[in-house]
Amino acid sequence: MSDVASPMPPNPDDADQDTVTVQTPTTGTELFADRKDVVVMRVAGELLDLSRDLAPGTVVEPVTIGSPDGLAVLRHSAAHVLAQAVQQVNPDAKLGIGPPVTDGFYYDFDVATPFTPEDLKSLDKAMARIIREGQTFRRRVVTEDEARAELADEPYKLELIGLKGGSSDDDGSSVEVGAGELTIYDNVRGAGRESETVVWKDLCRGPHLPSTKLIGNGVQLMRNAAAYWRGSEKNPMLQRVYGTAWPSKDELKAYLERLAEAERRDHRRIGAEMDLFSFHDEVGSGLPLFHPKGGVIKRVMEDYVRQRHIEEGFSYVGTPHITKEELFYTSGHLPYYGDTMFPALDLEDVGDHGRYRLKAMNCPMHNLIFSSRGRSYRELPIRLFEFGSVYRYEKSGVVQGLTRVRGLTQDDSHSYVTPEQAPAEVKHLLDFMLSVLRDFGLDDFYLELSTRDDKKTDKFVGTDEDWAKATAVLEEVAVSSGLELVADPGGAAFYGPKISVQTKDAIGRTWQMGTVQYDFNQPQGFGLEYTAADGTKQQPVMIHSAKFGSIERFMGVLIEHYAGLFPAWLAPVQVLAVPVAEAFDDYLKDVVAQLAARGIRAETDLSDDRFGKKIRNASKEKVPFVLIAGGDDVEAGAVSFRFRDGTQENGVPVADAIERIVAAVRDRAQV
Repeated sequence: MSDVASPMPPNPDDADQDTVTVQTPTTGTELFADRKDVVVMRVAGELLDLSRDLAPGTVVEPVTIGSPDGLAVLRHSAAHVLAQAVQQVNPDAKLGIGPPVTDGFYYDFDVATPFTPEDLKSLDKAMARIIREGQTFRRRVVTEDEARAELADEPYKLELIGLKGGSSDDDGSSVEVGAGELTIYDNVRGAGRESETVVWKDLCRGPHLPSTKLIGNGVQLMRNAAAYWRGSEKNPMLQRVYGTAWPSKDELKAYLERLAEAERRDHRRIGAEMDLFSFHDEVGSGLPLFHPKGGVIKRVMEDYVRQRHIEEGFSYVGTPHITKEELFYTSGHLPYYGDTMFPALDLEDVGDHGRYRLKAMNCPMHNLIFSSRGRSYRELPIRLFEFGSVYRYEKSGVVQGLTRVRGLTQDDSHSYVTPEQAPAEVKHLLDFMLSVLRDFGLDDFYLELSTRDDKKTDKFVGTDEDWAKATAVLEEVAVSSGLELVADPGGAAFYGPKISVQTKDAIGRTWQMGTVQYDFNQPQGFGLEYTAADGTKQQPVMIHSAKFGSIERFMGVLIEHYAGLFPAWLAPVQVLAVPVAEAFDDYLKDVVAQLAARGIRAETDLSDDRFGKKIRNASKEKVPFVLIAGGDDVEAGAVSFRFRDGTQENGVPVADAIERIVAAVRDRAQV
């Protein structure tokens, strides 16, 4: 996710469909005087302050505070208020950058000591006072010399002034600088009066709300953390304060409730409670150990997707965990992805001259399998699949539980096709991917099309024609799916565009899941070819695809989606039999044996705990089916079901109970 603030590209979700054509010279403030929800305007694709002058004939689009761009401007303005509050409390604090981000904003500061929770409470109060004052955000165009003079005591701002003309870094710098005019925003108290006073200023491109009062009471500071200036470990460590801002207090409250629910669903907490996995300093950050119950889930996922790949026409292959470094130069990865690969291993001391790398991707080795013998057009598509263990040197600051790890297993596949076969293969892979998500209970999704950034062509390989053709194939398939398609300019891999499936979980959060990528680069680099019908040698198209993406990450998402309440087919323990008393142990052990014979993961609680404690333990372990037996059940040849929601069904004949459980597992029922 980029932390770059507005101005942003036009967002179709922001379009109010009520554009206005200016008739006489005016400003946005006058034009939308009767629209209290309009906070900025869009002119020729650019977001502007309402105070900007408008010439006759200008087509103006209002942007409301609740729209995506309106929210970004609200949060950007709140970040300025935070910075003003910090310098009110601590005049020695030096300013970094303060962009809006998803659901909030942050601002970086150079301060002598880190902020404490008590500091954040004080800053919340200081911000509230600034907001109530109704200070005006006023834009001024300045020269570089003027900006340097006005911000002489702000070393980080002076550095940003030197970036004027455009920064290629996605670190929030565009909040401050960019092509075109250099601007400063003043916070003015008592604007329009003789006694008006500039109380604070910041280097900024804007735009901003007309007044701090429009920030309202839907803002709250959340936490602070250390952050390197402009994201580089070579730069000073600053203190970053995060906050959130919403158009109303009710929306803030709803957001905080969503955060609380997300905390309750945190896969790291649930994973510990259910004894699924753990991380250890002795092993290293981002390298999970799966415990027996977590291993069950992982195995079920692997068995499922392995069989699905075979059914979809893939051949299962295997490749080593390390390879000579040269292979990743041939594939083109090292020049582009070298920073996320582990350092090279020099094996000269064991007699094998050359540098080796831990595998960060599987595709180069699949290319070698393809090229191991001659290929005919009659064989294509050739589809190769493996569970490939890969290793990526993620920075410690972004490693997070199972969802961002350094060692991961991909259900990675590569299809080698003729150019004419490419559209059908992309559709085949997309349909396959969506069916996998649906089987795992994820059925709310949209597609994202990641393309090349034409302004940064040095980050991509291939000709304009290559990119246009590949992008057209993916776009045509994505549109024909009938799903919502969102553009992601600049998000493509260096070797080609991709479609990714963005999935919403049970509480509405979006996760990127599987991807389909069109690659015209590696076949050329590896000299891949097949014999065409006319006897000529032709280059195949290579299509990458991962359905889970990463098994570890997919499991983390599932844990949070289900809050640990897995459907029976995925649950580590599907049935727990709990006797009311020791006298009924053997009866339930026999029921469990019958279930095990039908392939059900069933256990009997034979512990010394009292019956009530056993039921509470079953609830904590989130077992889908708890079977209870007492005297009446034994006499009737029955069991009682106790479900995870606390409801109970008594007197179910054993044979019927077994069939119900087997059917729920077989049908992947969401119980």
